Amino acid sequence: MAHGISAFLQDLERTGLLDDTLVLWTTEFGRMPSSQGGKGRDHNPHCFTNWMAGGGIKGGVTIGPSDEFGFKPADRKGTQVYDVHATVLHQLGIDHTALTVRHNGADRRLTDVHGHLLQDLLA
Repeated sequence: MAHGISAFLQDLERTGLLDDTLVLWTTEFGRMPSSQGGKGRDHNPHCFTNWMAGGGIKGGVTIGPSDEFGFKPADRKGTQVYDVHATVLHQLGIDHTALTVRHNGADRRLTDVHGHLLQDLLA
């Protein structure tokens, strides 16, 4: 994957499309930092990796470090998935606090009542 995504990002940059293209690489869950008796690593709901490139995202920035084992967030709050969603929506020109959908008689947001813009990621 490293070679493929590297080539993709270089091609976007070469063609002048990287500034206008937001690339988000993410998973639905992380993996535990240790194996379960040689049978692989189970899901880790506490920590997983997302990364973004292009589209007004600052390169070389890390937000929300994990503990020394990669098991839980290093700080108590941690960076939430809602924060990533709020930041992506912001980069797409959408105010996540104003975007609501009526569902089952209640107004819902894509970022629920959570989600903070990750300012340190913005170029």
